[in-house]
Amino acid sequence: MLNRSTISITFALVLVFSNSVLAAPKKTPTPDKFPPNPIEITTPDPLLPGNRGKQPLTTQELRELETALDNLNQEANTLFQSGDKIGAFDTWNRELRLRRYLGNVSELQALGRVGEIAWQNNERLQVQYITQRLQKIQKQTVADTDLETLQSLAQGYQKVRSPKSAIEVYEQILGRVRQQPGSMSEAEVLNAIANLHMSWFDYGKAATTYQQLLGIATAKGEGVNQVNYLKQLAYVYQQARLPEESIKIQNQLAGIYAQDNPILVPGIKIAIASDYELLVKSNPELLPEVFKNYQEAYQIAWAQQQYATAGEALQKLVAIYRSQGQIDAALETSKILLETEEIAADFYGLMEAYKQMGELYTDKQDTANAIASYQKGLEIAIQLNHQQDYFTQQIQKLSS
Repeated sequence: MLNRSTISITFALVLVFSNSVLAAPKKTPTPDKFPPNPIEITTPDPLLPGNRGKQPLTTQELRELETALDNLNQEANTLFQSGDKIGAFDTWNRELRLRRYLGNVSELQALGRVGEIAWQNNERLQVQYITQRLQKIQKQTVADTDLETLQSLAQGYQKVRSPKSAIEVYEQILGRVRQQPGSMSEAEVLNAIANLHMSWFDYGKAATTYQQLLGIATAKGEGVNQVNYLKQLAYVYQQARLPEESIKIQNQLAGIYAQDNPILVPGIKIAIASDYELLVKSNPELLPEVFKNYQEAYQIAWAQQQYATAGEALQKLVAIYRSQGQIDAALETSKILLETEEIAADFYGLMEAYKQMGELYTDKQDTANAIASYQKGLEIAIQLNHQQDYFTQQIQKLSS
């Protein structure tokens, strides 16, 4: 038999156990890590006709829906302008949910419109929602999806700054256009791809695309486009630090300009010389090409009375001569530069030329001519109210 003490202990243990169970905190459900995409919500909307099942909307119903959605867009814009961003994007999301009933193009254009606003205002979550919807639509595209839909999809990706996805779609369009030309030409698609590469500083891929465009323009004899693509290529190669490639393109441009627009040749020659300067660092044997192109730039510019451009070429030559220790040649070139700047009435350039001559005479330890050059420079500096202290200090230093 159980005695009374045993029963008491057992009862106490049961109470303790029961109380501990009752006191245990209830587990709350773990919330989703990411909220659901509001564009994908399927809750019935009052703007949609009820009791229709899966039947498509009639033409009249589509018109009425389009008008209602345009009104929602205006309402969202008003809210946004008043500072109610949450209300604005809630309204835009409702519009976007319903736009799909008007077809892919209408929805994609709206996604791009709202996506660009979201990106410009650093609404990252909203950009994510729209990008997810774009990706879902892309997965639903098939081999015979119309070009207008694909183009709208690519533009939508551009608006939310998803260049890789946009390029992927444009590549799909490019393949279609090459097989069967449609509303977009091959050149239009390639230009869109090139612009995307450029906007994200992918100069290597941009160059490849512009080379394709150059080939098309050359084959068709489109002179204006050919020049434009050569200019783009020259810029791309310069940005990519590929001077050899840039020189090839610049020489092609120089050949075209010599026939059609000779006034542009000196500028091209200066650009070519600058590219050769970069190559000289690793290949000193190319130094004559630097001198040659700067000299040609000066000669052509002088003959065309482009004195400012001629002065620019001479300034470059002086700097090169000086870097090579050819002080006498630098001084002779500086004298020609002075004459050029005087004709051009470029007082700032004239002041800089006297400054350069003062430094060159100082290098040569010709104190008298150095001081004379600095004094001439100081006279102009006083007129320009610029760098007076520099010239004064140099004169005092050499005079002491």
